[in-house]
Amino acid sequence: MRGPIRLAIGAMALTAVLTACGGDDGDSTTDSGSSVDDLSIMVPADPGGGWDQTGRAFQKALDETGLASGAEVTNVGGAGGTVGLAQLANQRGGGTTLMVTGLVMVGAVETNQSQARLEDTTPIARLTSEDLIVVVPAESPYQTVNDLVDDIVATGKDVAVTGGSAGGADHILAGLLLKDAGVPAEELIDTLNYIAYSGGGESLAALLGGQVDAGISGIGEYSEQVAAGELRALAVSGPERVDGIDAPTLTEAGYDVELTNWRGLVAAGDISDEDRAALVDLVTELHESEEWKAELDRAGWGDTFLAGEEFDAFIGEEITSVQNVLRDIGLVQ
Repeated sequence: MRGPIRLAIGAMALTAVLTACGGDDGDSTTDSGSSVDDLSIMVPADPGGGWDQTGRAFQKALDETGLASGAEVTNVGGAGGTVGLAQLANQRGGGTTLMVTGLVMVGAVETNQSQARLEDTTPIARLTSEDLIVVVPAESPYQTVNDLVDDIVATGKDVAVTGGSAGGADHILAGLLLKDAGVPAEELIDTLNYIAYSGGGESLAALLGGQVDAGISGIGEYSEQVAAGELRALAVSGPERVDGIDAPTLTEAGYDVELTNWRGLVAAGDISDEDRAALVDLVTELHESEEWKAELDRAGWGDTFLAGEEFDAFIGEEITSVQNVLRDIGLVQ
């Protein structure tokens, strides 16, 4: 891969980070007062991580707007979301279930060789994007991201890095950094000691407990501990610095790498056209609400809304891009 690596990773994948988009399913229209009775929100991860935060922010905004009061969130963790994905794939008549998904799941499907795939779901909408952050415990000897990467290159698996599920955005970023630092793709597996967790709470506990040397995750998962001085931010992964985070971008630190994580919602693959339209309308109306905008501001998420057929096309292109990137950095054959 030549030149700067700029990943959303998505439709215009390897050339630019995600930009905010608006879109709607051309076959459906948004009606004022859309609602879906008995809505369930599946978070395919343990509590505490970015997917959990997204699912609960979505539920909170639904309750506050009255668009779907009483919506329930269920956590089904494991294997980068593919356990929850398999559960969704086995649902029949699941027109009132939405599952949180994102870049992490696209990679996890490949690295776990999951039988259930995102192609088997019904894409509803992309909601957010978020920069990743590279952190170390406050007492760490690593003062810069260059210190950390140089030590990994020199000592290999003596340095433990934690993050989300294998093959997800955090793992991809670690691989891209080492590749840009000169580690050949065929040596990445033997160089990178990556400790994967299915929830942000577990990786945070490992960091604060001194079980690992560094962590990579969405900014929202570590921001409180960075602000409290328990973790030191070394770099952020997007194209610009982040307000409130005293750390350079990876590009500023000398790495030709940009990576922005995205999260969205899918439904079961066998739902009717009417149920699909109702869910797209519901999420589209919520996206326009002040309550959802407040959740975006509170969490510091980028608004990259994309709905219906456009989101369906995005996921197809995303899968191809992630497959190529995972091969390029040696995580899959």
